[in-house]
Amino acid sequence: MTQELTEPPAITDPNQRPATRGGPGSWWRQPYLWLVLLLGVVVFNALYALPRYLSLDPAQSRSQLNPAHSTHFGMVVAHVITGNLALITVLLQLWPWLRRNYPQVHRLSGRIYILGGVLPATALALFTLIPFRDGGFGGPGSMGLAANGVLWVIATAIGWRMARRRQWAQHQRWMIYSFALALGTSWGRVLFETITTYPSLGKHISIYALIDFSSWLGWLLGLLIAHLWVEHRGQRTTKAGAQTVTYPSPIR
Repeated sequence: MTQELTEPPAITDPNQRPATRGGPGSWWRQPYLWLVLLLGVVVFNALYALPRYLSLDPAQSRSQLNPAHSTHFGMVVAHVITGNLALITVLLQLWPWLRRNYPQVHRLSGRIYILGGVLPATALALFTLIPFRDGGFGGPGSMGLAANGVLWVIATAIGWRMARRRQWAQHQRWMIYSFALALGTSWGRVLFETITTYPSLGKHISIYALIDFSSWLGWLLGLLIAHLWVEHRGQRTTKAGAQTVTYPSPIR
């Protein structure tokens, strides 16, 4: 983590057109539109969780606390804080303007994302939060959350490794996967709340099956969407020409 990663300068050929720009009627392809939408998701997630847990009132916890472990609520608070820190810093990682104009901030946010977000948030979930729950890893939703956490660490580690090798396109691909996995529990919560708000949608599903369903589908759906988007963008980039990749290779 101590090696400096120097990104190559952006291509300045005046005849080059960015691969991400579409023609008339393709406003939905603009990268900054999706960045703003993702920012909205991150802000909503922070407003949804942080005020409740920063109150330091165990009665405000949305997670069921185990009275046999006095530190359980403190671990939940730490998990919420590091998880939201991860969402904020990974969004900075995906901001093209920041990456091009302030590469030092881009690298710093990446280090904070890994060391202050991904690793502690996942460690807290796997080694304290899930084991403290009723049923431990055999409880409802536990295996889906554990799988989400493990894959989140793996995708982030691969993305970091690609940056160390200066394989910038692959680095960006895996960081997009990492971001999708970081939002896994958020989408799972949205699915759960949506179904429980409308009883007719889940009247034939037990609450425990619904918890399991949302803990898996939340991150699986997000990861699938991220993969389809990355592949679609890669195909458009290839058609536009090899000079339009986001991270040009430093070796010609």
